[in-house]
Amino acid sequence: MGDVVQQFFAVKAKIAAAEQEAGRDAGAVTLVAVSKTFDAAEISPVIEAGQRIFGENRVQEAQGKWPDLKDAFPDIELHLIGPLQSNKAREAVALFDVIETVDREKIAAELAKEIARQGRAPRLYVQVNTGSEPQKAGIEPREAVAFVARCRDVHGLAIEGLMCIPPADENPGPHFALLEKLGHEAGVAKLSMGMSGDYETAIAFGATSVRVGSAIFGSR
Repeated sequence: MGDVVQQFFAVKAKIAAAEQEAGRDAGAVTLVAVSKTFDAAEISPVIEAGQRIFGENRVQEAQGKWPDLKDAFPDIELHLIGPLQSNKAREAVALFDVIETVDREKIAAELAKEIARQGRAPRLYVQVNTGSEPQKAGIEPREAVAFVARCRDVHGLAIEGLMCIPPADENPGPHFALLEKLGHEAGVAKLSMGMSGDYETAIAFGATSVRVGSAIFGSR
């Protein structure tokens, strides 16, 4: 497990260097360590090294490992970074501290209902499909600002940020620039963008959090 801890610290160092290179304040960018498909034994060394913010793709998988880890480390913050099905809204609101993948009206309505029912309000991001890829989740860029407004005005949701996953075969820079522009227009403070292959670029374009998995935990 030593390699995982070394890789974790290497990523932290690269984030710090990218912040400095971009003229950003030290600590301006939050690392979300993406632990999907890795079990508690593989995640624990990174927790013990000081990481407290993690991302998971699937509600069901997260339910299998995070309740015990959160009991042991109450300051852990868990992000849902994969698509959310409306029938999982109840479980998602109960388990996650941040849901980054609000992307359609039905999900907004279900989340509003569950937040009211449970009295627990995860922080929320709207996912934008910056590449308009038909197979990928996310709201279309041209609809994003109006959708954020509807989430707030119709559903009473406090949207704090935007999230994107650029197309794998394209330069991510223009996608990050688009998300930054949309975030400004929508009046949100947070931008979740950048993964293992491009997080330093994302920091240059204003990312406030980066979602890094394989660069820490290795390939899945």
